[in-house]
Amino acid sequence: MFDKKLSTPSIDVNGNMPYLNFNRAFKECFETHYTDSYEEIIIMCIGTDRSTGDSLGPLVGYKLERYSRMIPNFYVHGTLDNPVHAKNLKDSIEDIYSNYNKPFVIAIDACLGKSTRIGHIKVGSGSIRPGAGVNKSLPAVGDIYVTGIVNLSGFMEYIVLQNTRLNLVMKMADTISEGIRHCLWSFNKPKQSNLF
Repeated sequence: MFDKKLSTPSIDVNGNMPYLNFNRAFKECFETHYTDSYEEIIIMCIGTDRSTGDSLGPLVGYKLERYSRMIPNFYVHGTLDNPVHAKNLKDSIEDIYSNYNKPFVIAIDACLGKSTRIGHIKVGSGSIRPGAGVNKSLPAVGDIYVTGIVNLSGFMEYIVLQNTRLNLVMKMADTISEGIRHCLWSFNKPKQSNLF
């Protein structure tokens, strides 16, 4: 369900119809911001598989990677096999803008937040700054973003991320990956109707 108190849609993964609500929010954001000035769609999934709470991005990348071979001009960076994290984020961003033609970047990352927001997914326009919740200074990335609040912020952030429940992260990854897949499939349906 959308949270009217927030400027961007907030979907509770444990609420009613999270997949449909996420799909609607993502589709609206994508169709508003993906204009003719862009050509290739890049999903930048940020995080590491070495921390349960920070594995949201790589899990989404893992789930979307197979569709990148089926949908034209669609590419995934950041998977369980090849994660995009603090040590290689700058190089990954440079790689995208050097090797893709007019890329539209969708940044996906886990974040920490208030206890009442844990399990919520936010979709919005503009870039995100990965690592801000754990006091890292990393480059901003994204034309639009998807963030999942996986645990509580405010103290011992690294330990909190390590002790995040995998069940919650998997629910969020399923919701995000299926919503993005459906949106991009619908967007390319006239050309690719026989692929799904």
